[in-house]
Amino acid sequence: MNKQSIYGLTIDQLANWLTEHGKKKSRAQQVWEYLYRKRVTDFSEMTEVNQACVQLLADNFTLQTLQEHIKQESADGTIKFLFKLQDGNLIETVLMRQKYGLSVCVTTQVGCNIGCSFCASGLLAKSRDLSSGEIVEQIMNVQLHLDKKGQGETVSHVVVMGIGEPFDNFENLLDFIKVIKDDKGLAIAARRITVSTSGLADKLIEFTDKGLQVNLAVSLHAPNNELRTRIMKINRAIPIEKLMKAMEYYVDKTNRRITIEYILLRDVNDHKQEAEELAELLRPLGQKVYVNLIPYNPVDEHSQYQRSEQEAVLSFYDTLKKGGVNCKIRQEHGTDIDAACGQLRSKQIKKTEAK
Repeated sequence: MNKQSIYGLTIDQLANWLTEHGKKKSRAQQVWEYLYRKRVTDFSEMTEVNQACVQLLADNFTLQTLQEHIKQESADGTIKFLFKLQDGNLIETVLMRQKYGLSVCVTTQVGCNIGCSFCASGLLAKSRDLSSGEIVEQIMNVQLHLDKKGQGETVSHVVVMGIGEPFDNFENLLDFIKVIKDDKGLAIAARRITVSTSGLADKLIEFTDKGLQVNLAVSLHAPNNELRTRIMKINRAIPIEKLMKAMEYYVDKTNRRITIEYILLRDVNDHKQEAEELAELLRPLGQKVYVNLIPYNPVDEHSQYQRSEQEAVLSFYDTLKKGGVNCKIRQEHGTDIDAACGQLRSKQIKKTEAK
């Protein structure tokens, strides 16, 4: 039987587990420092921890549930990791070099059931949720990659925008955030963590009530129900009106800004009319909304969609600006590798099946 990843435990959970197994609660802080500050790769390296405690941990937990399967490096410094899980499934994690630091995009599920018709992540249906440990371990693997380079670089920002819907793996998402935020561990500030959802309105409200102070992004991609339902299956169950009420609740309760993710698809959702509708739709959120216009990365299996012409992108941007909406055109990363989320994973699975 595969052992549980120790990275899945918050420090309080680790302390409670040690106490339940007859060890001092104070050992948790020692172990935590070895995990996240010294970043050991084997329990035996915890030399200052009581050896009976070390053996207990080694008997019950593992530090390695992910194995690097493929690593693609872009000319712009972006690195896409394809990790193999203990059950043989594959997931993607991406390291991006930004002006403000090093950002890692993590995956929360094996596959995705949201059903966005333009997305490579949904080419393969969800088979299971990732554990909180498997999500944290993505960060740890990227950090260990940076450590090996010996340049003193550390992961500074995290975006939960990889394969899967984070709010569909809610409890593990919460534990993941608690672990990476912990001041005695990776200490990634809440303002440097962004969670993206495709619009699970009820979970968005529950997430708001948790008061985690992390950033929120909503994948909208259309300004009306007819168009959004056509390109995003989830809109059948959760129409825009319900999603907007949840976003208004978030803004009212947290006074924090929401980022709207909007992928521009040629002659589908990139006309001036859609831009005007979007500006009107977002008006109730006032200055607490920001639109991120995203150039589309074409996916072979979704050949019906193409990247918008530059003229259309700029027109859409100008229309939003004139409508009083803060927005930007997202800088692209990794365009010379399998840039679309889920693309590398899908390709590798197909290669394996073809053998």
